[in-house]
Amino acid sequence: MAVVGGAEEAARCILSGGIVVYPTETVYGIGANALDESCIARVYAIKRRPLDKPISIAVSSFEMLCEVAYLRPEDLDMMRELLPGPVTFLVRKRPIVPDMLTAGSPLVGVRYPDHEIALRLIEMTGPITSTSANITGGTPPSDPRDIDPEILSRVDMLIDGGRCRYAIPSTLVDLSTMRILRMGAMADRVLEVIGR
Repeated sequence: MAVVGGAEEAARCILSGGIVVYPTETVYGIGANALDESCIARVYAIKRRPLDKPISIAVSSFEMLCEVAYLRPEDLDMMRELLPGPVTFLVRKRPIVPDMLTAGSPLVGVRYPDHEIALRLIEMTGPITSTSANITGGTPPSDPRDIDPEILSRVDMLIDGGRCRYAIPSTLVDLSTMRILRMGAMADRVLEVIGR
């Protein structure tokens, strides 16, 4: 059963190969070392997620974002208007990102959350997985009390950050086409920025 702890304990857990449930401004996520295939495999197993469905990555700075993805200066200029925030960008991954995470795709979804606890955690660990803390097909939890007991029984730690601010998943944008693939939190603002 997951132990409840703070960002520091959770960071130590992730750095030693563990899996944590952590809060963001959208919904609770499952966090593990996003650059380690054995940790990624555990996340897929915990969620019962098919291996052909990619998992996104979370970063805590634009510098970290550029370490995992190829971005042009104009891409970064546009992203700075929306990040940190409840938006996932589909971008071209660098070789450092395992193919297992992206289900073999050259693209990876990247989140730069606007949440103090999530950012503090990622600053200490480096990039972590960003996938909602639910069994695949279930409802993404926005409150720790709504997290599936099966998930909590299979992860190592939970950071209780209370109710998530938006309580819906992030908006997903394909950076190459500037199309919204999933309407979510702050979708109106995203449409305004990418529509210019």
